Amino acid sequence: MPTLKPGAEERLMRRALRLAAKAAALGEVPVGALLIQGPLDIARPCVLAQAHNVTEGRFDPTGHAEMQVLQRAAKRLKRWRLSDCTLLVTLEPCAMCAGAAVWARVGRIVYGAADPKAGACGSVLQVAGHPKLNHRPQLQGGVLEEECAEMLRGFFRARRRKQKSKQPG
Repeated sequence: MPTLKPGAEERLMRRALRLAAKAAALGEVPVGALLIQGPLDIARPCVLAQAHNVTEGRFDPTGHAEMQVLQRAAKRLKRWRLSDCTLLVTLEPCAMCAGAAVWARVGRIVYGAADPKAGACGSVLQVAGHPKLNHRPQLQGGVLEEECAEMLRGFFRARRRKQKSKQPG
């Protein structure tokens, strides 16, 4: 699978960061994702779907940004095999999302910040690259890593301050 044109990963990750900021404004964990269809070596790759987390607002534990884009893209393409696609996400996918990407045969996963608590592309688990699975997407982490990580850190700092201010005392 060809790689994105130089600078394209950063440009697309900035778009995912804008989606993550929308999630944060809604009280959702700030994660944004895009699903891009190839060929990926062109100046303007086709964005099939984009989303941010909706877990809190929909009371849906599967409301992760990655799940949203995989479902939307499959519906749009009228097929579930997405081998010609790249998933870009601001945070390393969890086991659920990495598993869904594997089952959808996504060709490549590009993420920003590693997730040392729940990452399933190598940080905690290796779902996306597990040698016993019949599909293993190409993995690339660290795209705009600091910006992605800081958005999450800032969100959780603000959440802790808010919770602390509500405590009697």
